[in-house]
Amino acid sequence: MAIAYALHLLSAIVWVGGMFFAHMVLRLAAMELEPPQRLSLWLGVLHRFFLWVWLAVIFLPPTGYALIGAHGGMGAVGWPVQVMHLVGWVMVALFFYLFFLPYRRMETALAAGDLPAAAAQQAVIRRIVTTNLTLGLTISALVAAGRWM
Repeated sequence: MAIAYALHLLSAIVWVGGMFFAHMVLRLAAMELEPPQRLSLWLGVLHRFFLWVWLAVIFLPPTGYALIGAHGGMGAVGWPVQVMHLVGWVMVALFFYLFFLPYRRMETALAAGDLPAAAAQQAVIRRIVTTNLTLGLTISALVAAGRWM
């Protein structure tokens, strides 16, 4: 269970921490670039970051279910874990949508030199990342504080 817990926690840290860095640090620094360079930078960053998010998406559900099972199943865990379970699947669904639609559209638009279309998709990506970041930070705080609630 120690390995499952470590993989679960590390996967969440990589995903949520990466979104925090991208949204709160990189986004602001990238605003100094001209749109073609900024969009190209974002595409490269997202390509590399999404490799790590895919690993997180692969590890989080099975390790989460293993941990829930070790504590007696879904009925035996507290409501913070049950909320984490639901919110986790919402975050995964939002990532799938982001990856297969706006990200692919941004990639296609940028390859075609259509900067306005690429920028529009990047704005959609930013809104989804903001939502997932808010969900991830909220659920992290809830579960961390859950033992004292």
